[in-house]
Amino acid sequence: MIEKILVADDEPLMRNFIAETLKRLGKEVTLACDGNEAIRKLEEESFDLVLSDLKMPGKGGLDVLKAAQTIAPQMLVILATAYGSIETAVEAMKLGAHNFLIKPFSPDALETALQKAEEHSRLLKENSFLREEHALSKCPELVANSAPMKKIVADLAKIAKSQANVFITGESGTGKEVIAAAIHRLSTRTGQPFIKVNCAAIPEALIESEFFGHERGAFTGALARKIGRFELADKGTLLLDEVTEIPLNLQAKLLRAIQEQEFERLGSTRSIKVNARLLATSNRNMLEAIESKVFREDLYYRLNVVPVHLPSLRQRPEDILPLAEHFVRKFCAENHKPIKPFTDRAIQKLLAYHWPGNVRELANIIERTVVLDFHSTIDADHLYLDAPALPTKPIGSLPIGLTLHQLEKRLILETLEAQGQNRTKTASLLDISIRTLRNKLHEYGVGSAEEM
Repeated sequence: MIEKILVADDEPLMRNFIAETLKRLGKEVTLACDGNEAIRKLEEESFDLVLSDLKMPGKGGLDVLKAAQTIAPQMLVILATAYGSIETAVEAMKLGAHNFLIKPFSPDALETALQKAEEHSRLLKENSFLREEHALSKCPELVANSAPMKKIVADLAKIAKSQANVFITGESGTGKEVIAAAIHRLSTRTGQPFIKVNCAAIPEALIESEFFGHERGAFTGALARKIGRFELADKGTLLLDEVTEIPLNLQAKLLRAIQEQEFERLGSTRSIKVNARLLATSNRNMLEAIESKVFREDLYYRLNVVPVHLPSLRQRPEDILPLAEHFVRKFCAENHKPIKPFTDRAIQKLLAYHWPGNVRELANIIERTVVLDFHSTIDADHLYLDAPALPTKPIGSLPIGLTLHQLEKRLILETLEAQGQNRTKTASLLDISIRTLRNKLHEYGVGSAEEM
């Protein structure tokens, strides 16, 4: 529905005539006395339709058309022209104008043109919805039978079409990277690079170089120029996976790069301009991370323009079976095996499990089942579910006078022992990153900080 209309005409009588006619039709009208003012108003607020005179002093109707196409491509533009300029108006329609009116025109002619524009706008919205549905059909991994996931998927195409930064939160294994990849795939940047940075996996000494690159000789071992991830993501999308693992001293430089869309390589003073959309993920409670001073509040709000929170798998039980069937199809195809159905006992077992590792754990279990079994169906006995990720050895009573540091050390070391020295499971159980666990163990003199 067309509600807000911008009218640009340098003739006061014509401008007021158009405004009064549109207001009688229930429209909200904003007036501009020339093309320069019209373009300025287009930059300041949004409109559903622009009705502009073709020839005005300074910037004319064609300039207004081009500005509208740049600022809001879906906005319709109608040009008004004198009889002698019809050929120019027709050429303008080839450039994207919706329609033109020949001056002088009657209120009825204006109302008819508006009705045509509203019908065209309605069809555009319907086609846009169909395109979004078609695009989402290309993302079969976005299973959404549950109410929370239906809401996320319904919003996803709209989020993707914007240029806003997106912050995706949720427990480990909930599919944050899958959502990020879908946002890029459905966006206008889909043909451009999609660069991923696992912030928890890069050694702290190298993370600045990974982000921004370096020049030859910038530091010991810098034998050649290195292009950073920001530069590689120019015109595309940059995913900062587990962004809360970025060291605090680098967060200020990251904030500046996001705000200014420019940075310098290490060892260089030349600024490099980039146009990259930022997607960030974290499995942490962000308010706690900000309060504990491990993450900058200003950086969080710069990244968190559009928040997306993914529910755990236990919060979306309606999706367990559809996801399991999706993974069966996927892994059977990859391993050249016929697709196997689940028995009722297998379904009951899947639905009864608490899924501490979320969707990632489900995918791993289904892949393991497909690879190891050669039966025609998948029964409960074929599902090799992990043992509950809880310490089997209880921590003993705590002596009086134990410091917080000693308590933390004891908890980490005893959990690690209970998990058979499996650092990945230990970090997941303690709700910390692998990097944090690695640094803690190094602090305790267990292993090396460069391990894993």
